[in-house]
Amino acid sequence: MLTAARPLVSSRTNMALLGQARRQTVNSLKITTFSSSSSTLAQQQHRLFATSFSRAQATTTISQVPILKPSTAARSIPPALPNKTIKTILTTTEPDTVVKVQGWIRSTRQQKHVTFVEVNDGSSLKGVQAILSGGQGKGLVAGTSVELEGTLVKSLGKEQALELQVSNMKVLGSCDAETYPLQKKRHSFEFLREISHLRSRAKTASAILRLRSASTWGFQKFFESQEFVQVHTPLLTSHDCEGGGEVFKIAPRISARAQQQHEEKKGSTNQQSLTPPLGPAPSEFFGSPVYLTVSGQLHLEIIASALSRVYTMGPVFRAEPSMTPRHLSEFWMLEAEVAFLDKLDHLLDFSEACLRETTRYLLETCSDDIEFLNTWIDKSLKQRLVQLVEEPFKRMTYTEAVEILQKSGEKFEFEPKWGQGLQSEHEKWLAGSYCKGPVFVTDYPAGLKPFYMRKNDSTVASSAGSEDRTTVGCVDLLVPGVGELMGGSLREERPEVLKQQLKDFGLGEEEYQWYMDLRKYGTVPHGGWGIGFERYLLMVTGMDNVRDIIPFPRYNNHCKF
Repeated sequence: MLTAARPLVSSRTNMALLGQARRQTVNSLKITTFSSSSSTLAQQQHRLFATSFSRAQATTTISQVPILKPSTAARSIPPALPNKTIKTILTTTEPDTVVKVQGWIRSTRQQKHVTFVEVNDGSSLKGVQAILSGGQGKGLVAGTSVELEGTLVKSLGKEQALELQVSNMKVLGSCDAETYPLQKKRHSFEFLREISHLRSRAKTASAILRLRSASTWGFQKFFESQEFVQVHTPLLTSHDCEGGGEVFKIAPRISARAQQQHEEKKGSTNQQSLTPPLGPAPSEFFGSPVYLTVSGQLHLEIIASALSRVYTMGPVFRAEPSMTPRHLSEFWMLEAEVAFLDKLDHLLDFSEACLRETTRYLLETCSDDIEFLNTWIDKSLKQRLVQLVEEPFKRMTYTEAVEILQKSGEKFEFEPKWGQGLQSEHEKWLAGSYCKGPVFVTDYPAGLKPFYMRKNDSTVASSAGSEDRTTVGCVDLLVPGVGELMGGSLREERPEVLKQQLKDFGLGEEEYQWYMDLRKYGTVPHGGWGIGFERYLLMVTGMDNVRDIIPFPRYNNHCKF
């Protein structure tokens, strides 16, 4: 039997209805004669209240229910913590205001009657200069954590606009000045790597961490503006996406006693035919080999076949024993996948806009940190970033790049030759010396790239005659000082071509049946790319070594904490 649905009401409306029902119940009780039985009285009260509430609820329409309407204006979220950061205090507080500051002492300067200390809480490059008098600053050293209360006043010095006249001071955590490794002097990056549990207190390291955080937010803002959905791809995978074989295999750590118990149970199980068999041996926890992921791309393709525009950002792992300043065993990747994309130029336009807008966001929101790095790390940094934002990226094919390298007159360690990968020296020369800015290199030989990249319909003419010059619709973005920053491609959406690709690469069709199903059930042209996040940070900080722009670097023979 079909009945009419009850009107939707909010909790506030329900409370009003309950009050109305109670008033109606009381009025009814005043004019009704009840028996002397208390149980009978309670029953009548309950029936009257229920009837009154139902009548009141029935008179409420959906139009009376308050509905939160989407606002076009950005809503300001109020502070959720009791204390303000030093950055907020210095940028929003009027002079002659009493404030409380918490942080770590970065430097001290003792004079006859006063002590000047620089206190920083990590919220900005510059901390606040605090002035302590009357012996308050006696014994204070760098590294000490303090809580200061006082009046924020205009500063007479040139280094800061405001300073803190301290009235009360509390030492939260003392510091051993003789052993504290961060003193008021420049430290080498090699030394800071040795004390990586403390290096985030150094100016350069803290500036890099703020830029790292802002970069993440900048990328997210861009994807949000383009109506992308963020996807959390797994860290454990059964596939090697890149096909390089440099993966970490997962195996549980099981004690000898647990292994023995497993074997004993397995033996007793075999004797009892009615008992279900035990799971896989501890060495294969998942029943088959599982690895730490090297890319979330294949997983993104699954979701893109339903949500169209997706991206992910997370750690990836590569068991590459390289010790160069550009390689890590654990690093972060930003990856995007776009459905209904059938032209490589559109993929290039999209990736250029992403990098341009994110870098513009950094220039607008992290100007102090960029100025600091431009002064102390790379004096051409700001100029390069502005150029990246304002000038279009250059574009060339792989074939054109090889010809340019061959005619350059440069003496490279590795001779550039068609069909061979571009080496780091080639990439840096193309971006730094030839293009003097970011450059897209497209359409690499099919033999240099993974199985999933879409084969181009035409081939490159060859002077050798019989040489196979089949190319794929792919791209690498090269930037000055870093080399390769981004790699992407159109994905092979044609089932028959993909099937042959799997065969040519020696990959089992059964293992990739799920990947073939994406082409079998409503295939669409699509493409995507991945950006090495640490390499992007190398570009926007001017740093040379990737180990200095990740908080906890992991590489061959090194994994601390």
